[in-house]
Amino acid sequence: MTALPAGPKSPPPPPDPDLLDRQFFALSDATRRRMLDQLGAGPASVSALVEPLGIAMPSAVKHLAVLEGGGLVASEKAGRVRTYRIVPAAFAAMEQWVAQRKAGLNAQFDRLEAYLAAEAAEPADPPPPAPSRKSGKAKRK
Repeated sequence: MTALPAGPKSPPPPPDPDLLDRQFFALSDATRRRMLDQLGAGPASVSALVEPLGIAMPSAVKHLAVLEGGGLVASEKAGRVRTYRIVPAAFAAMEQWVAQRKAGLNAQFDRLEAYLAAEAAEPADPPPPAPSRKSGKAKRK
């Protein structure tokens, strides 16, 4: 049996809008973005995340809950220590959303560029004839 040649790839399904809302909301706060920056260096406990930020532990826990709700971080508890880590795959939905918007904008710019090139290539229309100065009224003597 012969395999059929692979056709063009169909675009991936659009990201879940609710997930995107939670992720973009999680990234909308500077403190949460700084926490993600810290976690980019590797997993960290809540107390390790709090120290450089200078915020209270309860505030940090609330911020981390928002990040976890957006799927951007995951946590594990070992004894009394909760450790957080980044979930790299979680950023795929946002990357896909941005890529779709970028592709749409690039397509619009390509159409504009083609239109402007076609306009520039066309010979200019001759100007319309100047209106005559005859008014059609009889001169008074």
